[in-house]
Amino acid sequence: MTRRILVTGASISGCAVAWWLGRRGFEVTVVEQASTFRDGGQNVDVRGAARDVLRLMKLEDAVRERNTGERGIAWVNDRNKTVAQIDLDGSKGDGPTAELEILRGDLARLLHDEARGHADFRFGDRIVGVDRKEERAHVTFQSGRAEQFDLVVIAEGVGSKTRDLLFPGENHPRWMNLATAFFTIKRAETDSDIARWYNVIGGASAGVRPDNTGTTRAFFNVQGPRRPTPGEGVEDQKAFLRTRFVGAGWEIPRLLAGMADAKDFWFDDLRQVRMQRWSRGPLVLTGDAAWCVTPLGGAGASLALIGAYVLAGELSRTQDIGEALDAYERKLRALVNKTQSIPKLVPRLAHPHSRAGIFALQTVQKIVALPALQRLAIKAVTPAVETFVLPEYSGGSGDLLTIDDLASSPADLSKPSTARLIGWAIVAGGVGLTLGAAILRHRKVSGVHAPGPRLPEQ
Repeated sequence: MTRRILVTGASISGCAVAWWLGRRGFEVTVVEQASTFRDGGQNVDVRGAARDVLRLMKLEDAVRERNTGERGIAWVNDRNKTVAQIDLDGSKGDGPTAELEILRGDLARLLHDEARGHADFRFGDRIVGVDRKEERAHVTFQSGRAEQFDLVVIAEGVGSKTRDLLFPGENHPRWMNLATAFFTIKRAETDSDIARWYNVIGGASAGVRPDNTGTTRAFFNVQGPRRPTPGEGVEDQKAFLRTRFVGAGWEIPRLLAGMADAKDFWFDDLRQVRMQRWSRGPLVLTGDAAWCVTPLGGAGASLALIGAYVLAGELSRTQDIGEALDAYERKLRALVNKTQSIPKLVPRLAHPHSRAGIFALQTVQKIVALPALQRLAIKAVTPAVETFVLPEYSGGSGDLLTIDDLASSPADLSKPSTARLIGWAIVAGGVGLTLGAAILRHRKVSGVHAPGPRLPEQ
């Protein structure tokens, strides 16, 4: 008897789950509360084992064709002069910019279009209740429809309402003390295939990234206690950012003007999802709803692809759903924990509050960007998905590839290597030495340590 599976959420994670489950012979329904498929979104990357997942799906070339074209990142000053730069070619592998950079909506659209031949997609509806009867999920939808499924897969975002409904009080978010805004603006002559990052005194930053649609993706970051206040509307959020960034240099006026007209504006506090368990009975979480690592982790899309592959693979191995879900969590929990282990000091170090702090940060960036040290520093902060080894699964429809079909599999480098330890030492030592030198230099010149402007009171 074919097992019926309901997936809620039609973004990267949900569409990837539907792709794998459909091709492994399950009857798949995907429900999405948005009335139509949601395109748009910012740059995401596909790294390490997730690239192997794309190869198994025969979609790597399609993702490459939709690349944003980003070739590296530059840290710039008030005059748009590059302080330090890391290029994709120079990093000899995935660094701050990955080889496969794609817009979130483009990746989700590609997965959706490939999955819908094996799954039923329903837009404009959502789950409002689930009852468990005889180990099956009896689902009630907002539309009034009621159906039974063998499993419900919650593949929504960090703020998943379905997760909070069905796993009440079980998410204990880890707030990262960084609020981030994303939006799209018109392309300017100063934009290129190199992303640019600019630090603002007072613990903030802004930047631009290229896309493949003739526009530019922009962002604002504000470091500090949680912002914005729950319930604030988009205009309130934009007003907060205007107040926070007014008077700053570089191309901030251009970004503020573009933000005013942006239709895809998004602003939120970054927080990780922390769940003690990802499943209960015929319910399971995956993607950001289960383990959001935030953009600081640099692996959200990659984890979504890996999670979909492992979940479908384990379900195809056994008729015992509970056994499959236990194996799914067992194989991914260490990877997720490692990817989430971002020190909360990182956003603070990346967003100095004083001019001396920015000088220190730029000095470290110059050191890290040196060709002799760049690869070591990149290895030190390589996401865990770069070294994760995919489990082998067989079965399903005849068009599925297996690990053995790939040209090569990633090596297991999960244990610290000498190069990675040296890389961490370079970064840590550089921060300490340059911060101390900058503070002494600043005091010698001015005679007093003058802090940058404070963030608004929370």
